[in-house]
Amino acid sequence: MARTINYSTLQSLGLLLIRLAIAMVFLYHGSQKLFGAFGGPNYQEFAKFLAARHVPMPMESAILSGCAEFFGGLVFLIGTGLRLISIPLAFNMLVAVIFTAPNGFNLANKPYPGCEYPLTLLLVVIAMGLIGPGEFTLDRLFRKSVKVVV
Repeated sequence: MARTINYSTLQSLGLLLIRLAIAMVFLYHGSQKLFGAFGGPNYQEFAKFLAARHVPMPMESAILSGCAEFFGGLVFLIGTGLRLISIPLAFNMLVAVIFTAPNGFNLANKPYPGCEYPLTLLLVVIAMGLIGPGEFTLDRLFRKSVKVVV
């Protein structure tokens, strides 16, 4: 017997693919900012970068930005809590857009990139916050596999 896939399942699959892509981006950049992974700055170096650009409370801002990205990436990966984490992630990306917008739109601007990349991430995070994670989340997986016997 042939199994059919309904439209809702295809939508959820599409949302899962978007979530996985965004999770990779935020886990990568968040771990760079917090831990210095992948050749990135750690939070102290990122705080110096922010201080040089006159960002208020650079150390706190560096830690909050790194945490938003790293833990936001984890939440996008598992799907559970996505709507809630979209708020600090969107704020984080809005700040990035504001700081890169004076450099223009083009990401390839030298020596300072434009707002193209953070703007794209901002819009995807907002859209995912509005749409939700879809059917394929960790909590839904456990809800389906755990049967409560009374």
